[in-house]
Formats: sequence, C-alpha cells, structure tokens
Amino acid sequence: QVQLLESGGGLVQAGGSLRVSCAASGRSFGRNTMGWFRQAPGKEREFVACISWNGGSTRYADSVKGRFTISRDNAKNTMFLQMNSLKSEDTAVYYCAAATSYTGTFSAPPQARLFDYWGQGTQVTVSS
Repeated sequence: QVQLLESGGGLVQAGGSLRVSCAASGRSFGRNTMGWFRQAPGKEREFVACISWNGGSTRYADSVKGRFTISRDNAKNTMFLQMNSLKSEDTAVYYCAAATSYTGTFSAPPQARLFDYWGQGTQVTVSS
C-alpha cells in the first residue's frame, strides 16, 4: 500500500520555526516531483512549494518565498519543509503530495490535480 505520512506539525508562536516531514512507503518517489500544499479553514487548498526528483529545481508560492525551504532525501524516501519566520496566516493543514506523471518545468506552480498521491495532512498552528 502506497502511503505518504506527514509529521512535525504543531503549535508555534509567530516568528518561530517548524519543520514538517513527509515519509513515503510502499513505493519510491525518487524519480518524481513532490510538493507541499496547505489548506486553511474556509479556504481552498493552495500550493506552497515543489521540488524536482533530484532536488535541483524548486518553486515556492510568493507568500512563503524566502521563509520556507523544501528539500528531499531520496535515499530515505522523505521530503521536508523547513518553515521559518512563521506568521499567523501560515496556519493550515499541510499536505505532501507526489506527482508520478508530471515532467514539466516549474515555470508556473504545478496544479494540485497533477499530483496523484497525497498524505493525510499535518496541522500547523501559528499563534500571534
């Protein structure tokens, strides 16, 4: 059974840092684009960041650029999102996803529909 499992969410004060992880099992995503999305209460799911299969290319939403860093460790089939200078508006459920058929560039943020494997999400709450 293929599974993406997020961990590392929690409660943090504004200005603080948090790192969330996504561990894959059941198959390797080492040759696939992976990404992070988030969904705040009452809002649609939105793109946060994505990373190419070898980590050589990344893309960030404007709202997190310069504060968040996406990375991956293919040997451990794991992806990370380091979040610094957190703001209250970063509060959301964070989802990791893998796109097994996407081979495009990151000239634009890849849409959620291009990702075919999703985790259950981890809650990140930033208190002001």
